[in-house]
Amino acid sequence: MALPENPSAAKGAQVLALFGPTSIGKSEIAVVLAERLFGSGRRSVIIGADSMQIYDGLALISGAASPQQRERAEHRLIGSVPIDSEFSAGQYAQLAHEEIDRAIEGGELAIVVGGTGLYLQAALTEMPMRPPISQSTEQALQEQLETEGEQALHERLAAQSPTAAARINASDHRRLLRALALLAEGHSLEDQDGGIWTSQLRHPTRLIGLTCDRDELYARINQRVDQIAAAGAGDEVSAALEAGASRTAKMALGFSDLQNGDLEAMKQATRRYAKRQLTWLGKLDQAELIDVGGRSAEEVAEQILSSASPSAA
Repeated sequence: MALPENPSAAKGAQVLALFGPTSIGKSEIAVVLAERLFGSGRRSVIIGADSMQIYDGLALISGAASPQQRERAEHRLIGSVPIDSEFSAGQYAQLAHEEIDRAIEGGELAIVVGGTGLYLQAALTEMPMRPPISQSTEQALQEQLETEGEQALHERLAAQSPTAAARINASDHRRLLRALALLAEGHSLEDQDGGIWTSQLRHPTRLIGLTCDRDELYARINQRVDQIAAAGAGDEVSAALEAGASRTAKMALGFSDLQNGDLEAMKQATRRYAKRQLTWLGKLDQAELIDVGGRSAEEVAEQILSSASPSAA
């Protein structure tokens, strides 16, 4: 498929991509957008771009669209992977491309929504995927993390790839272990999370980046953690474990903290993750940044639609 020239600036975008940190309100804004578009005669479908919301059984902890939100607008790639399955960005890319292409072929606007940067990139581009890491390498590194600690492993990464270590926080175990595994199996980290990729979008796309004041965002995160805990997120984790949650499913942010009943640790980890998401957002070339601070989903959706070209809205 030929790539459109400067696709994010193209009129009549076929894809609307919403990216932003956790707890900023992406799900509700996407639903309101879908409702407003439907009211003006434009059909749309919401396609998830989140590494944990795609699992069936992690709706609360991952902040997936609620049953009520899913009744208001069609969602795809939300809760569609069994909890006991291993899942990767490469597998997701294939599914996302199929769903986006199906939506476009059906005359619908594909609203791609997520907070996992790698999954957003995988959904919107023909991103080359790295080969899978052997289970023995993953197991060995996991054991080293448990015995030596995150700081020791981060120092090892810094010795081998200072550039990668500078962009991967020691507390981000998933990315830390992934980088070390790639190095252990002879792969380069030169292009890991690097470079501007938005010139290679598969379809004409509007990229919307949602932001807000850091203090407000952290307050939203703290409130969300309390809310999902009260709604039964701890029981959700127990049920996932009982159902044989896979290694990748158990990487969900806050999974182990909820298992241990430590909400403060979950809040701290989520705030750190949001900070990394905001950093990643800053690398999105051609993205339209929208401050959602103190505003309703309806107000934000109205701004997005009113700033679109007539053919895109």
